[in-house]
Amino acid sequence: MLRMVDIEYIRKKHFLEGWSIRKISRNLVISRQSVRKTLQSSEIPKYALSKAKSCPVMDPYKEIVQEWLQQDRNVHHKQHHTARRIYQRLQDEYDFQGSESTVRRYVQILKQQTAEVFIPLTADWGEQAQVDWGRAKVYLHGRLTEVSLFCLRMKASLVPFVWASPTEKLEGFLEGHRRAFEWLGGVPANLVYDNPKTAVTKILKGPYREEHSHFSSLRAHYLFDSEFCNPASGNEKGTVENLVKFVRRNAMVPVPRINSLEELNRTILNWCEKERLKRWSDWEQECQELRQLPSWPFSCSRTHMVTASNLLLFQFDRNHYSVPAQYNRRHLRIEAFADRVEVYDAAQLLTTHARSYNRGEKIMQLEHYLPILATKPRAAKNALVDRKLPEVYQKLRRCLCSRHPEGYREFAAILLLNRDHPCETVLQAVENALQCGSPSLNSVLLSLHSASRADPLVSVKPILEIPVDDPAKFNRLLEGAIA
Repeated sequence: MLRMVDIEYIRKKHFLEGWSIRKISRNLVISRQSVRKTLQSSEIPKYALSKAKSCPVMDPYKEIVQEWLQQDRNVHHKQHHTARRIYQRLQDEYDFQGSESTVRRYVQILKQQTAEVFIPLTADWGEQAQVDWGRAKVYLHGRLTEVSLFCLRMKASLVPFVWASPTEKLEGFLEGHRRAFEWLGGVPANLVYDNPKTAVTKILKGPYREEHSHFSSLRAHYLFDSEFCNPASGNEKGTVENLVKFVRRNAMVPVPRINSLEELNRTILNWCEKERLKRWSDWEQECQELRQLPSWPFSCSRTHMVTASNLLLFQFDRNHYSVPAQYNRRHLRIEAFADRVEVYDAAQLLTTHARSYNRGEKIMQLEHYLPILATKPRAAKNALVDRKLPEVYQKLRRCLCSRHPEGYREFAAILLLNRDHPCETVLQAVENALQCGSPSLNSVLLSLHSASRADPLVSVKPILEIPVDDPAKFNRLLEGAIA
């Protein structure tokens, strides 16, 4: 094969000194055909096979390997054949005698021939956003917990929005859209999704889908169009797929230590705002093309009908929630949001609970059981709703009930103060009474009076203990009351 120095020599002799092709061939002892090729191109000639080399060891098994790889197209990508697995199957099933490297080379050739080719995509300002769910780990109250990340990214400006949700259920999916649109200040014309069950109930032929009724209501409210990727083709919305990885590595490293999801979302939203500022010139053009928000937000909830038991509890999503005393054994309507559960009697809002995603929990409010405790004070000693109160109340209960057999009456009377005073004020009064060393109903009432500067006669009168051994004590009592 000619070297580069030979090519340079031939071209100089011919083009600069005028040597003929025959003279060059005779002096350098090379064929005239090689001289002509050298004069036509200054590149080093490369040898190219006219047909593929035969491989006696692999040739009998090539069709089998091709069939296996063809079958992989109908299987999830995580269960596709690797070259090593193909080699193992050939050994086990066909007594293959070749080496693993031989199989690897052939598999690589096949995959190069069938590799999918992609087309770069773009969108006009405000035309498209892409939506996806991701997951990340955080330390919530010191415990490693997995949270769901609702991710939306504008296609043109690449401005991201991320919201940490306690759930990927329908209500979380709807809530993520509402928060995203309000943060963006408008609505993109078209949103691209995978095929989540919260949006799609049935995949039809081509781009057609049967959509969830709540998702259709969301689209009708915000007036955007929806588009869905082909099944198992998340690359069709690669803009937001990259966002899921990007937010985990940039906004959540090191692993956040938080006391609530609200705290985490404030941190993530600040990160999103910084990302928007980096793309501000593009964002100014994008935001002008967004569709206007409706005059009222979408109600991101699911409606359920429940029945309250005689324990003042109804069951929802594997947990129990309390209702006011007068609504026992009533049929009620609940609106389940991502973060709360609202309880209605017809159109009247009865109560709101923070939603739990655990199992078997009883979420109870003290005020719902106070009318019952007023008539059944003994229940205060072992009532579940009391045991869920702060530790201060537990200390008070143990102190009063151990001091006197009917100490539960005094404890119930203290709990009933929550009907007429704010819960925080009563809690502080109980703490003050415990600090005095001899907690009692009187000491709690005096602490409440001191905090609110109310007339002590109104609060103290129902529990006065009148001494009868010395009539003069009446005078001192009355003087103190009048003062």
